Amino acid sequence: PEQQKMSESSLRWLRGVDLPPAQHPLNKTLVTGSKWKDVQSSQEKRRTFLHSFCKKHSGGKRLQTHLAHLVSRIYVEDRHKVLYCEVPKAGCSNWKRVLMVLSGLAASAHNISHDDVHYGKHLRKLDSYDPKGMYARLNTYTKAVFVREPMERLVSAFRDKFEHPNSYYHPVFGKAIIKKYRQDPDEEALRTGSGVTFKEFIRYLLDSHRPVGMDIHWEQVSQLCYPCLINYDFIGKFETLEEDANHLLQLVGAPAELRFPSFKDRHSSDERTSAGVVRQYLKELSEEERQLTYAFYSLDYLMFNYTSP
Repeated sequence: PEQQKMSESSLRWLRGVDLPPAQHPLNKTLVTGSKWKDVQSSQEKRRTFLHSFCKKHSGGKRLQTHLAHLVSRIYVEDRHKVLYCEVPKAGCSNWKRVLMVLSGLAASAHNISHDDVHYGKHLRKLDSYDPKGMYARLNTYTKAVFVREPMERLVSAFRDKFEHPNSYYHPVFGKAIIKKYRQDPDEEALRTGSGVTFKEFIRYLLDSHRPVGMDIHWEQVSQLCYPCLINYDFIGKFETLEEDANHLLQLVGAPAELRFPSFKDRHSSDERTSAGVVRQYLKELSEEERQLTYAFYSLDYLMFNYTSP
């Protein structure tokens, strides 16, 4: 019943949604070799699963949201007709590198720096086009989203932004979090915003009166990419990232020598955030906090068929 209650509340925003048109079958003419059979069948399963989930949980009404808002996280690559919705902590830095190579902005994905990827403003987003341009691309391009197990994505974001020096997240989020959720914080912590604990971070996440707003690194995929409104042709998972990504590259006719890069973008000496690492972090929370955190991401668990812990 608890699980049901939480999904009910998060499903409410779906009620006013009009379903996307029937899915395009993926054009497989460019795919060579039989090794893709499994990847293709898992693609079909994921698409069918998401489609039936959306159908079940949305009424026939329209979502009263501006189109530009719905597509504000989608990157456009016009040469190969690709739309990629960015989900941070699910391979997005390397995806942006690949898009830069596809569009002819770089010769190789391997020598593009992190800053160039994220702050270089090389790639266009879908909301920068006029409505006609947005609709035309939504209707004809291959639309892809890559997702990750929600707790792993959350812990990965926390480690990246709060456990390493960061000139934006510590002063903006850290200070506000320490000020509101820490009893007797010392001057140093209030001044720098460094040293936020995972428990403090979760208290901020679950607070409906957050002292600072949401951030794309821990925003739900359902709110970043609107998977029930934008009919994604390809659903990749971080857990099978390279295989899925290289399959997608074949589908869109990428140059044969372009492979999805497997390097870890930042803090490369850190252990990757795995299920084991996540368990250690979740130990810092009370049973109730854990339940509420799962509830917060319940839609992501449900839409992408992840087993809720």
